[in-house]
Amino acid sequence: MTVSGFTQKDFDVFTIEGLDARMNALKEQIQPKFEAIAEQVVPTLSSLTGDEMFTHVAKHARRKVNPPNDTWVAFSSSKRGYKMLPHFQVGLFETHLFVWFAMIYEAPTKAQFAEKLLEDVEKWGKKIPPNYVWSIDHMKPDAIPQKESTPDKLLSMFERLRDVKKAELLCGIHIDRHDPLVADGEQLIKKIEDVFRQVLPLYQLAQQAAVPNR
Repeated sequence: MTVSGFTQKDFDVFTIEGLDARMNALKEQIQPKFEAIAEQVVPTLSSLTGDEMFTHVAKHARRKVNPPNDTWVAFSSSKRGYKMLPHFQVGLFETHLFVWFAMIYEAPTKAQFAEKLLEDVEKWGKKIPPNYVWSIDHMKPDAIPQKESTPDKLLSMFERLRDVKKAELLCGIHIDRHDPLVADGEQLIKKIEDVFRQVLPLYQLAQQAAVPNR
């Protein structure tokens, strides 16, 4: 399946009024592109992680009134779901495309993952590229630039992940909707795979945290 990249019309989906109308546009315009991306990147991701990875396109099934402000495809080591596991995401807000590793609030081992991160906070200030971003809420489009993430800021994020029930941690990149890269399917796939390689150590640490005494 050929990956065609995303157009400005794709980002404009999030300006469509009404749940049904916006969901129909997501299903017709965006989800087929997510499936095409998945076909390309899942073999690479499975090879990188050593886990068989499965594709989960967001269905937004819980929404009954308000249309979604973003949408995504997630990749996890379970065919049944992804929200309770460390996983990877590619998705869109109206303003940008995002690619990242994610540990969201449903994950039962996020406190253990946070403890692992806290063992060497400064390491993550050096290991993650400066043009990457962190997020503490996957529902919001804003993020914290890695280049501004002092050890104290990282410490605060990691402690919050450990101590706050609804806390989350995501790390990866934002690509502005007007960046030519988003429309170039071949180059976009290369960028997505490169991001997955860069954030792989976070995934590996999260997997270790899920295994007692490891």
